[in-house]
Amino acid sequence: MSQPAAQPHPFQLAGHIQRGDMAPWWNQGAHRFLFDPLVGRYIVLAFQGVRGDSPGEARRQALRGLARFDAMDHAFLLGVSCDPKAHIGDALRPVFDADAAMHGAYGIGAGRAWIVLDPMLRVIEMIPFREDAADIGQLADLLDGLPPPARFLGFEMAPPVLMLPDVFEPALCHHLIGLYDRSGGRESGFMQEVGGKAVEHYDPGWKRRKDCMLTDAALIEQIKARFARRVGLMLQRAFQFRLTRMERHLLACYAAEDGGHFGPHRDDTVKATEHRRFAASINLNDDFDGGELDFPEFGARRFKPPVGAALIFSSSLLHRVHRVTRGRRYAFLAFLHDEEAEKLRAANLRFLAPPGPGTVR
Repeated sequence: MSQPAAQPHPFQLAGHIQRGDMAPWWNQGAHRFLFDPLVGRYIVLAFQGVRGDSPGEARRQALRGLARFDAMDHAFLLGVSCDPKAHIGDALRPVFDADAAMHGAYGIGAGRAWIVLDPMLRVIEMIPFREDAADIGQLADLLDGLPPPARFLGFEMAPPVLMLPDVFEPALCHHLIGLYDRSGGRESGFMQEVGGKAVEHYDPGWKRRKDCMLTDAALIEQIKARFARRVGLMLQRAFQFRLTRMERHLLACYAAEDGGHFGPHRDDTVKATEHRRFAASINLNDDFDGGELDFPEFGARRFKPPVGAALIFSSSLLHRVHRVTRGRRYAFLAFLHDEEAEKLRAANLRFLAPPGPGTVR
């Protein structure tokens, strides 16, 4: 006698993407980090399916009403199509999904649907397209009812960061600023993967900062000793992480005269940097305006640590440095990892392109 078919659990998750799920990333060229510059707002994805037929004038007219959410920085609207000639409406920025990888990652297949993401890139709602375009009204009602992005949970969130005062003494901060000023610093870029290698790119519209690397071995040992005594135990208490390694000992300057800033980014997005577990940022001075850090996935709160305090956060957290508007922000910047991650770093050195002339790493 055959056994009766097993009944699905009443709380079994559906196979497709649902409310509360994290929005999947997809690896398709520049689209891998498409969301990072947009985080801090609601993101509306219009998946148009694999068909290239016109959505009709009624839908285009209805879509124009959504532009107000974009104009008020409430939401960012993206139209995702497998057809490069498809155009769903002026309110949507087009994204070409050449191999339907995005549609597949979101479980859309050949269908059409809206997927709304919160500022943490989690799914709020999935709304299928309807022939009569009634889904536009449903989407508009949803967006109308959402709170401002910075308070999308009903209150301001605290990013999962650790702030530790007095890691560096004022005299050490002053000494490090003097070392930087004598060096002058060199323009620094950011890592992008090209042909399987991490290559440093420069884009002053995205990042403007000048760096120099500490080379005094005795001074570096004194800095490591301060991290061991003043940071290590707190990292273990807060994050169950045992600090044993520090990568690079870098002095940085964001200068108002250069328009110093750094756009939204993560510090572990290529093979050569995926070993980085935490980033540490220590302000060496406070006589500047602007230059604050924020974490857009967790709200609009900006951080300007006092002199000598360490701001420590996961290298996977999206963060940015706002433009310095007066003076210069001097900072000591380092990445922290453990022995397991050190094995990964050593194994991934083959993915790091040789530094170019004047590169600071």
